[in-house]
Amino acid sequence: MLSTLWLVSTRNREKRANKKRNRSHRGPTPSRYGFSGPHGPGCTCEQEDFWASQAGPPPELVAGLLLDTARAHRAGSTTAAAARAAELSGGRFAIQPRTVATGAGIALADVLQRLWSAGWMPADLWEITRRRADAGSTALLVDTIAADSARYGSAVDDRWSAQVRQLDATVWWDRDRPQLLQWAEREGAGLEQALLVTIGLLAMLMTLPELPRIVAPPGTAAGGAAVSRVDQKILTRVRGLLAKAESTQYPEEAEALSAKAQELMNRHAFERALLDADTDREQTAASVRLWLDNPYVEAKSHLVAAVAAANRCRSVFYSTLGFVALVGEEMDLEITELLVMSLLVQATRAMVAEGSQITRAGTSRTRSFRQSFLVAYATRIGERLDEAATRAHDPAEDARLLPVLARRSRVVEATFQAMFSHTVQRSVSVTNGAGWHAGRAAADRANLTIERDTITA
Repeated sequence: MLSTLWLVSTRNREKRANKKRNRSHRGPTPSRYGFSGPHGPGCTCEQEDFWASQAGPPPELVAGLLLDTARAHRAGSTTAAAARAAELSGGRFAIQPRTVATGAGIALADVLQRLWSAGWMPADLWEITRRRADAGSTALLVDTIAADSARYGSAVDDRWSAQVRQLDATVWWDRDRPQLLQWAEREGAGLEQALLVTIGLLAMLMTLPELPRIVAPPGTAAGGAAVSRVDQKILTRVRGLLAKAESTQYPEEAEALSAKAQELMNRHAFERALLDADTDREQTAASVRLWLDNPYVEAKSHLVAAVAAANRCRSVFYSTLGFVALVGEEMDLEITELLVMSLLVQATRAMVAEGSQITRAGTSRTRSFRQSFLVAYATRIGERLDEAATRAHDPAEDARLLPVLARRSRVVEATFQAMFSHTVQRSVSVTNGAGWHAGRAAADRANLTIERDTITA
């Protein structure tokens, strides 16, 4: 055994010696991207002259360099991004700006494709970027989404296209020139600064986890005219009610208007369910994501969950990212989303109106008060919405309605379990009694006993 090991060792030494002799004739081994040297490991002067004569390396190799630098930046390197940006914008290679900018576009498109496959959607990336990066990075992301979307034509899901339109992601630049150069000009930045923003954006996007897929990625779905099951006239009336609720300075009026909107949508949902019963329509479930703004994101997620449950939807909170994923029937999701957005505005206004909370010792308890306020508000709103949903039933219609709702509930639950099989239930602690009672009082002012004949256009 010892002799065998020794023999292998001897042969390995001979192989290494041969390789060393061969390298002495070829010169230093180039890097994996074919260049670096003083601008990275292993580049020779001959290689620098070669790339200079070729007007710089191909854009694909620049993209590879930027992706590697973004990984190093993500891993904690404090100098990699600055060094790479300086190298590619004005090093001894005399690399053409067009080549570098084209390579940056390739790198961004590559990361975007991976995220689409990982379940992210355009609005999700915009939301996480505006929270974790600066305005320049967010603007660059929107342009990257616009460039990416232009490649697919009609092979995009309707919900995907709607999000791209909401972001106003359009190709505003001259297609004959690389987008990054024109973005830098519009931002009043040089190429080096634009590359720093690119590397930072790449590094941030690389940290994002995989999400359950909501729609097919672009290029794999046929688009078309989106057909909503929600009556647009009803939606217009509901939005009008909620807008009035958000603008009034009187809490009782705001909450009564919100209740009116909820009952109007519930009635419409039940009418559609009765139509499903008559036509034996197959029940389906969809999913959306509601992003929440700081502060008190976790407390706000309880309000989303309460409204979702009252509207026959399931919810799961992504605490590290800051959104709540909802699963439900399309119309129920729309009801939930509309009402949540309005109630968040109203709850925040009612909470702020309570003012700062100071103990007798002069210590601030504002944060615990507001956290408890929002949790209590969510709890009581959920109770009130459940009561309103119960009253919205017509006993004469239940024989037709309840079987449809039961089938819908089974489909929603099956879809939820398929998308979120590893969830855990967490409770929230309330540490401020005054905030709890104030939150319930604010929610108690909601008038959810509105009769059907009071709902008018």
